[in-house]
Amino acid sequence: MGGAILLSLALLAGLWWLTHQTVSATLQEAAQTEVDVDLAGLADIYATGGQEELEVRIADRLALTPMEGSAPHYLLADDSGKVIAGDLAGWPSLDPTVSESGVIAIGASSKGYARAVQLGPDLRLVVARTTDIEAPVLSGITTAFAAGGAVFILLVGLLGRFAALGLQRRIERINLAFREPQDGSGLAVARRNGGDEIDELTAHSAAALARMGDLMAAYKDTSEQLAHEIRTPLSHLDNRLVKALAENPDRAIAERLAEARGEIRRIVQTLESLLDIAASKAKRGDRSGLAPVDLSALVTAICELYAGSAEEAALELDWTVAPDVTINGDESQLRRLVTNMLDNALKYVPPGGRIAITLEPGPVLAVADDGPGIDPRDRDRIFERFYRGRTAGRETSGSGLGLALAHAIAERHGLKITLDDPVSDGSGGAVFRIATEA
Repeated sequence: MGGAILLSLALLAGLWWLTHQTVSATLQEAAQTEVDVDLAGLADIYATGGQEELEVRIADRLALTPMEGSAPHYLLADDSGKVIAGDLAGWPSLDPTVSESGVIAIGASSKGYARAVQLGPDLRLVVARTTDIEAPVLSGITTAFAAGGAVFILLVGLLGRFAALGLQRRIERINLAFREPQDGSGLAVARRNGGDEIDELTAHSAAALARMGDLMAAYKDTSEQLAHEIRTPLSHLDNRLVKALAENPDRAIAERLAEARGEIRRIVQTLESLLDIAASKAKRGDRSGLAPVDLSALVTAICELYAGSAEEAALELDWTVAPDVTINGDESQLRRLVTNMLDNALKYVPPGGRIAITLEPGPVLAVADDGPGIDPRDRDRIFERFYRGRTAGRETSGSGLGLALAHAIAERHGLKITLDDPVSDGSGGAVFRIATEA
């Protein structure tokens, strides 16, 4: 809108300048024409009636007040400049022998266009017309352009504002639909015929959201069906193992049955973790369904819950949490993110070790420990699914999905999880940092 106003001002200024120059040139041309016609008439009077008749006619013309045009002024003088007739006080700097013309001073505060001619051996004549009318005419034009221009600019601004608001509302509907894709009211159906580019964009957005909704619904249905089809037989198998254990089998058989139950639980956990990773990655960048979460309270509650487990494992768990740190997110997923990071630390730190949790505004969440650290060969792959790192030259247990799930949940919330470089003193340990993506 600002550009339209500036362009309107530039066009208005250009139009004013063109009008000003045209009117000024027209007034100047009119004065020249009046002078030349009057001068030709007086020359004819002198030729037919002589000097006396010419003096009479000049006096008559000075006595008349013109109804239109500018006032006439005359000077009839001899070659020495002595005034014979007319109202001009003295001979101007015009050469009558060449019929010179130009702008001369008329009185104390006026000026006008004049032409001088040599009528006889000792007689010369100047005819002039004041151009004082030019100033008020041009001033009136300037005033008219200023007033009309102000109204014009105001109308342009109002119309531009209304147009911008209408465009803003239409685009906001599209943005709202992308922010809240589940809300069908956020995007109306575009006109198929007679619509502009915004209508076309609306139609394409509606189609894209519909396709995305169908894909997400199909993904959700498939995931739920898959989880159900796998959990159901595993649950039945686990129940059979429980019944088998209830019959008090031999110790060796009971141990194998217990191991089988543990494997079933691990498979179910792996399945749930895979589904959570897929769901989090599918919703990356989608802010719908997120709400303000008090991250300070959440981290504090989890640390207090894990304090007992850390004490049983002969570990020191410390936490420093800044108050009132909030983030828009899914509370259950953020809780799982923090617990996965703590579980990972508890898993690798040996007895006597220390785990430190810090939360700062940003938010910035850091989980540090003084355990064996991350093998240099694992640093680039620890967030991959099913990748299990090495500690002290041996493979570690687990499904390799804990950090992968934490990474996916962090991305879902616009966060980035990184592993800090090891400290230079060789003390080992690992520091995972979760912060807002730059």
